[in-house]
Amino acid sequence: MAADRDSWFETIHSGVFRRRLNRFAVVCDVNGRAIQAHLPNSGKLLELLIPGRRLYLAKAAASALRKTRYTAIAVDKGGRPVFLHTHLTNRVAADLLARKEIPGLEPYRVVRPEVSIGKSRFDFLLEGREGQMLLEVKSCTLFGKRIAMFPDAVTARGRRHLEELARLSRGGLRAGVLFIVHSASVRFFLPDYHTDPDFSRTLHTLRDELFIRAVGVGWRQNITLQSKVHSLEIPWNLFEQESPDRGCYILLLRLGRARRLRIGKLGDVRFPRGYYLYVGSGMRNLSQRIRRHRHRRKRFFWHIDYLREAADFIAAFPVRTATPIECEMAAAVREMADWSIPRFGASDCTCTTHLFGTANHPLHTAQFPALLQRFRIDRLPPRTRE
Repeated sequence: MAADRDSWFETIHSGVFRRRLNRFAVVCDVNGRAIQAHLPNSGKLLELLIPGRRLYLAKAAASALRKTRYTAIAVDKGGRPVFLHTHLTNRVAADLLARKEIPGLEPYRVVRPEVSIGKSRFDFLLEGREGQMLLEVKSCTLFGKRIAMFPDAVTARGRRHLEELARLSRGGLRAGVLFIVHSASVRFFLPDYHTDPDFSRTLHTLRDELFIRAVGVGWRQNITLQSKVHSLEIPWNLFEQESPDRGCYILLLRLGRARRLRIGKLGDVRFPRGYYLYVGSGMRNLSQRIRRHRHRRKRFFWHIDYLREAADFIAAFPVRTATPIECEMAAAVREMADWSIPRFGASDCTCTTHLFGTANHPLHTAQFPALLQRFRIDRLPPRTRE
């Protein structure tokens, strides 16, 4: 049965996000008291879960047998709720299908949800004039000013779903995937080739075998759907241009104590305790370059190799691009840094350095996720169909 747009939740409570405990739990402040809340979303949500952001919470019944009384159902971004509840996104899809608001799926109705075929389970079995159709639904919360991307974390399960849907489609059963983007302002959709190139390449490869649709939906403050649904264009030509394994990256390291290290021809260099952001490039074999940085005990070649031997690896953030933007990214990181190490990693350009330090974890700030969004998403010029 289609969901009633005016009755998603009886009461919405407000909280302030503090930190994430694990994939499915957060700590937030409610009425001045720190509480734990269930987070039904395993994505990274780096650009959304920023300390101080408003969370929209639903309270479980007193009789419910669960450890947490609250569930985080949305988070504020720019004054608008972004829906986080991935399990209820299927309810959104059922609503849109019942109202005939998914372009290309107007003739279909839901026969049943959660259909198991072999070892895989799919979200919906549909039926229409052309017969039956399997539909997988994906919840997308990663978006910039004009473009949304999915996924925001590696999803091997999602890739396998695509491959299984394509296999079933070749056998005569129509199959597809619907991306529900929780923003009414974006107009384009792309698979996130920065974060999960395997999923992205698979979706691109199978684009002619599967029904693929992305729609944007907006949410009101009371967590009800806005009436307008936007069909998003997928600029595959832009994907083909930007997604090959080349580009730039930001390496995030942590130094637990101040150290003096010998850095090649730079000589002895003092490094304060804290987090380090190194901006590098790999216009060929970007993934291989990043894998190299993950490991210690290698032949030292670049300045960063010496620091990596002493510092802990936290994360690497690739920015796949056909255009060399390493120096532009370094200038942007400089703006958010607390200090820098002169001449580090900048021997072949005019930059003063490519290594920057921060006292606090960059992922706990609003500036670093915004920087990633700028270079991964907002700089892209969407190529519309001619």
